[in-house]
Amino acid sequence: MLDDPSTDPALSLRALQDVATANRWFGGTLAVLAELRPLLREASARGESLTLLDLGSGAGDVLVAARGLATRMGVQLHTIGLERTFPLAHAGRGACGLSLAADALTLPFANGAVDVVMCSQVLHHFEEDEARQLLREMHRVSRRAVLIADLRRAWGALAGVWLGSFLLGFHPVSRHDGVVSVRRGFRAAELASLVDRAVAVQPVVHDRLGFRVTTCWRTGP
Repeated sequence: MLDDPSTDPALSLRALQDVATANRWFGGTLAVLAELRPLLREASARGESLTLLDLGSGAGDVLVAARGLATRMGVQLHTIGLERTFPLAHAGRGACGLSLAADALTLPFANGAVDVVMCSQVLHHFEEDEARQLLREMHRVSRRAVLIADLRRAWGALAGVWLGSFLLGFHPVSRHDGVVSVRRGFRAAELASLVDRAVAVQPVVHDRLGFRVTTCWRTGP
């Protein structure tokens, strides 16, 4: 429902808070940090800072957690959030660092402009052709690595989202979209195949706690 451009921005903002809550309790944030940690470790060893672009950054909660991890590891992490509408980008500006409204399928960045490009729980929103275009754009803009975190399709995840949405007081739209999102999620082999078809890379995909799948592939040194 929230992919509909006619959705009330106030409802979208409320739903993004539900997503942030789900990230905290159901493993979404930890899944991203698990893939980001090796990149931060390398940057720390080199004494370098990093830039991180998050497509579909939502409330910016994952970027806040990423900056916190980077600080603990001695890395200065400059974060950029991207959302599809101005109200959503405006709402996330404090948490994201920099925040912009743009089309993720035609990113307004030069080739290799950002060290790490990631999307968390975004890829499943796109049909096959657009998903491949999104991955190509992420690959093009990234100087060092592309990071994908998404939902793992499983009956346990479906039941968990449904029950958890009541316990955590989610809006009915968040509950509906959460169930649909799980049904559109990926198995590890499916995500690996999609990346291969899009950018001719065969990534290592990990199953994470909370019914998550993640992968990260390098685009440069």
